[in-house]
Amino acid sequence: MIAKIISFAGIGVINALIDLAVFTLAYEALQLPLVPANILAWLVAVSCSYVMNSKITFRTESGRVLKRSAYLSFVASGTLGVAAATTTLVVLSHFIPVFAAKLLSIAVSFVVNFSMSHFVVFRAKPADRDRAANSDL
Repeated sequence: MIAKIISFAGIGVINALIDLAVFTLAYEALQLPLVPANILAWLVAVSCSYVMNSKITFRTESGRVLKRSAYLSFVASGTLGVAAATTTLVVLSHFIPVFAAKLLSIAVSFVVNFSMSHFVVFRAKPADRDRAANSDL
């Protein structure tokens, strides 16, 4: 579990940078309002996150295979994360600078997204758990 959290966090850092870059482009250059800019950034980042987590963090559970159904499940489970992140961003932007609020919203979404990925999207099937436990010995 610790290795998964570390891997997920490392990929999360990459995706946080992607999210922040797309958000900055959308918010500053394209002048999109906060919510659409945040959702666009999330859509790009969540797609990158799915690919990297399927190939690395949850490789045992996914078989390193990208599947449309798993992607849709990952995106659906991520809606809870983007809702938490967007709420955090909008509320905090009234009290602190937008980019500080954005960084805090990314931290909030990390916790929600890891939980959803681990317990919902990439949960191991009983046979996979037994195989993974035996391979760790």
